[in-house]
Amino acid sequence: MGEQPPRMETDKLSAMYGKFTAVKGISLSFAANQVHALIGPSGCGKSTYLRTLNRLHEVSAGGWITGRVLLDGEDIYASSVNPIQLRRRVGMVFQKPTPFPTMSIRDNVAAGLMLDGRLPKAEVDEIVERSLRQAALWDEVKDRLKASALGLSGGQQQRLCLARTIAPQPEVILLDEPTASLDPQGTQRIEELVVSLKEHFTIIIVTHNMQQAARLSDTTSFFYIGQLIEHGTTKQIFTAPTHEQTEAYITGRFG
Repeated sequence: MGEQPPRMETDKLSAMYGKFTAVKGISLSFAANQVHALIGPSGCGKSTYLRTLNRLHEVSAGGWITGRVLLDGEDIYASSVNPIQLRRRVGMVFQKPTPFPTMSIRDNVAAGLMLDGRLPKAEVDEIVERSLRQAALWDEVKDRLKASALGLSGGQQQRLCLARTIAPQPEVILLDEPTASLDPQGTQRIEELVVSLKEHFTIIIVTHNMQQAARLSDTTSFFYIGQLIEHGTTKQIFTAPTHEQTEAYITGRFG
């Protein structure tokens, strides 16, 4: 990857998916080891855009894009890029926890490691423990790693999904409203993790919670009806937005 930390950028990207919101003409850069928030009303294209960043649109009916998504200077849509391998470099956590129901807690975390072939059990166990520790879940599950992941609470399941995502050591983590289905305590735990994990990963988060965006992110991008209206540091966006639509949204006049 070279000496410079990886960065992600999109160059005039346009995307269209059957049931998803079309987004068009979006050029953005995401610096490494920062948290980047995507905000805007429901249906404005935030999640559609997020899915283009690891080619997840390819598993959606009617999906196509034009433009480029560059990860450390390499177009992830190039024919030479394997989408499955790419999703190890750009992991994703969804709005609702998605543990694999037939797998144990340990095997859920280890699932992404199987793409490397059969690793020694001791190495897998080490990675599983490290990932669960990074997700602040190890102390809660270390004595029941062979138990079903479905026995965990909703907040624990979401942290398990985060551990599964970071186990292969991605460069970028995509979070699509990761606290939307959690209670306040679960939300706080995820937010604390996001802040600590940016030391190791670049994080891009979709959120409808303006306070959450203000608390967590270094930069904020405001989307409206499939277009990028404004992008800047979070402090600038929330204190001195340059577009009237941005100010109207963050002050609650619509959305």
